[in-house]
Amino acid sequence: MVRYSLDPENPTKSCKSRGSSLRVHFKNTCETAQAIKGMHIRKATKYLKDATLQKQCVPFRRYNGGVGRCAQAKQWGWTQGRWPKNSAEFLLHMLKNGLDVDSLVIEYIQVNKAPKMRRRTYRAHGRINPYMSSPCHIEMILTEKEQIVPKPEEEVNKNLWHGSKFSIKINVI
Repeated sequence: MVRYSLDPENPTKSCKSRGSSLRVHFKNTCETAQAIKGMHIRKATKYLKDATLQKQCVPFRRYNGGVGRCAQAKQWGWTQGRWPKNSAEFLLHMLKNGLDVDSLVIEYIQVNKAPKMRRRTYRAHGRINPYMSSPCHIEMILTEKEQIVPKPEEEVNKNLWHGSKFSIKINVI
């Protein structure tokens, strides 16, 4: 059993999904995860599929150095965005591993850096440089959204004695 960084409030109405050392870029996955946080599972799967087809962009808010601007980012109140296909496919696969229920909401999602994987590239004059990849660990908790029950209307107490001079006399005596 793997320890998660957060335990759900109600374990009976939640499910967990986790991936370790996934060969997908950390920064792209982190931005994609923040975009789907708090969404219903159906809405999140549709959004991730649209991101792979470049119909909706993922806003890049934190790791946005050198990220170009796109008009689709206006939906999020932002200017910079991209369509990280590989990150969206990994997160989509993790959502399908979780339960497929309409009432599930992505309550918690976290992306951590995994140890870098090393390769090498050969340069001129016999030099060798590192060719590193930035994998990540992903964990998410999906919880069943509690249904909102409307508050019953209170009956208005129309007491004839309330607020009149008789109520004051009754309280004094």
